[in-house]
Amino acid sequence: MAGSLPEGYEAYLDEWEKKIGAFIQLERDPLKIPGPEAGLPLPTVPPEALRALQGLPFAVKDNIAVRGFSLSCGSKLLEGFKSPYTSTAVRKLESAGAFVIGKTNMDEFGMGSSTDASAIRRTNNPWDQSRVAGGSSGGSAAAVAAGIVPFALGSDTGGSVRQPAAFCGVPGLKPTYGAVSRYGLVAYASSLETIGILANTTALCRAVFAVIRGRDPHDQTSRDAPAAAPALYNGSAPAGSGGRKVIGVLSAETVAKAIAAAAAEGGDDEGAALRTAALAAAPEEEVSRGFELAKSRLAALGYTLADVELPSLKYGVPAYYTIATAEASANLARFDGIRYGRRPDWAENPDDLIDKSREAGFGPEVKLRILLGTFVLRSGFQDRYYLRAQRIRTGIRRNFETLLGSSDYGEVPGTAPPPCDAILLPVFPTRAFGRGDAALSPFAQKAADLYTCCANLAGLPALSFPVSVEGGLPVGVQLLGRAFAEATLLDIVESYEAAYPFPHPPGYRVFRS
Repeated sequence: MAGSLPEGYEAYLDEWEKKIGAFIQLERDPLKIPGPEAGLPLPTVPPEALRALQGLPFAVKDNIAVRGFSLSCGSKLLEGFKSPYTSTAVRKLESAGAFVIGKTNMDEFGMGSSTDASAIRRTNNPWDQSRVAGGSSGGSAAAVAAGIVPFALGSDTGGSVRQPAAFCGVPGLKPTYGAVSRYGLVAYASSLETIGILANTTALCRAVFAVIRGRDPHDQTSRDAPAAAPALYNGSAPAGSGGRKVIGVLSAETVAKAIAAAAAEGGDDEGAALRTAALAAAPEEEVSRGFELAKSRLAALGYTLADVELPSLKYGVPAYYTIATAEASANLARFDGIRYGRRPDWAENPDDLIDKSREAGFGPEVKLRILLGTFVLRSGFQDRYYLRAQRIRTGIRRNFETLLGSSDYGEVPGTAPPPCDAILLPVFPTRAFGRGDAALSPFAQKAADLYTCCANLAGLPALSFPVSVEGGLPVGVQLLGRAFAEATLLDIVESYEAAYPFPHPPGYRVFRS
């Protein structure tokens, strides 16, 4: 038996799942859940983390492999496909005593900000079923926010864990690039994405991360944290809970002004695009109120707040989409309908088979991003777009390192410490948006990625968390930290949560085995 589900859980699950549609595949009977593959040794995991995870059910975004479960990536092309193996992150969690109960809905191949781009089903926000859950990890966020599972795995390429976490009112951790193995994660943009965590408490986020992090021989981009990085656990208290904590504040107004200034300096076409982006990045009143509340509460908890600027941030979105679409066009070339995936009933030749498979299997957003990526990688266009985006990416990383410190922790003894321990900024300029006339335009959704995508470009950890409920919907903010300093972010948010408990939607209930 993979695990036990408490009395009353199935009825609660069914009630919520009918309302929100969080799952692509759900296995209610623990006897039918495939047993874990050969367990992975967990010699470095603190006992506190193992105790926290023992016997817990969890959900997994449907682009992360779990043997015997769906691996559709939210696409018609892979609908019904079952994974023959299990990802490293999931195997580690199973070794720690947790067990998978289902695969969650997502925007197709992780491309979207609402989960409405799923080709399989619609997922609704637990706070208001007429609104989106966010994306692309919307199913995982909704399942945790509703109390169906205490935690879930998602993936974050440009904010796909943090934005749905903010929309649904739960903490969402995007780890440092390379801190968690990507083995078993279906590739979208390989240099940007990482497996992330959504949980009902910050402490559970910490425990899950403690288990799944670390170098994996199956993933050559994975690595262990430097010895000088903050420890996740330190005896009976969270590591780093004492000492100075300076939080740099990057407000939405500061970002919007920087974009507007750049628009004034740019040419006609570039200036017009930047002015439109500045409007899309401007926060709604409720988000601004939540952000100011977070600042005042953090100050009341004893943290020092200081305004900061990141000059290259204004170019984050175009750099992100240039790099992400370029990598997507290469990664998704493997989906040809020959080795796996949906096939046409008849084709004249292999090229015709591939064309028909992709035409029927890929949705419009996936096709758009593949075409954009193919365009920026064309001969003669790489210098103009792709290499320029990579230079911007380097500039963004250096801006962050100036404020937070380098990723290798190679400070010279006796030198001043970095000016900030973390940076506070919004997650998204709006709360969970509606559908139809109340929906955000595709351009506005992409422009709003400004607040989240730069952590992916720089490879830094980021943790979003709810701070208030405004107009019946949660408002979240996020903290960015130094590479491999997840502990610092978790310490800050855990202290915040202790003083100001996170809200839950009406009908939320915690089940314990």
